[in-house]
Amino acid sequence: MTNNDILRRIRYSFELDDSKVMEIFALGDLEVTRTQISDWMKRDEDEAFKPCNDSEFAAFLNGFIIDKRGRKDGPARATEKRLSNNQIFSKLKIALDLKADDVLEITSLGGLTLSKHELSAFFRKPGNRHYRQCKDQCLRSFLKGMQERFRNSG
Repeated sequence: MTNNDILRRIRYSFELDDSKVMEIFALGDLEVTRTQISDWMKRDEDEAFKPCNDSEFAAFLNGFIIDKRGRKDGPARATEKRLSNNQIFSKLKIALDLKADDVLEITSLGGLTLSKHELSAFFRKPGNRHYRQCKDQCLRSFLKGMQERFRNSG
């Protein structure tokens, strides 16, 4: 999945307008313009399409956490330069303050059944022997379930 696709899905799930998306990026310490957002929201085949790189998308996700949960005391974490599906999944889980059972319910809404052990493997450090890479299919199911749960719940 591309960062642009995930950004589009989050925006749709939470009905975020351009102003709100700009505000979330600003919370993540990145100033963006309406034009940038518009170019990121375009489909890949569109001539004006621009890819949202990992550090830009990490700023959005960090801002999304702050928007949903509030700013943490202490120094802000540095924005990641590279993002994996595991990190994206983890940041969404943190932003939405989800427990393991919530995440399992959301992924099942998206059409994928996971065990608690499979789920916990996604949130381990990459060096851990139980670490498991989150594939696009799993992240896609979570995003689809997230849309079902949050957009359709009013």
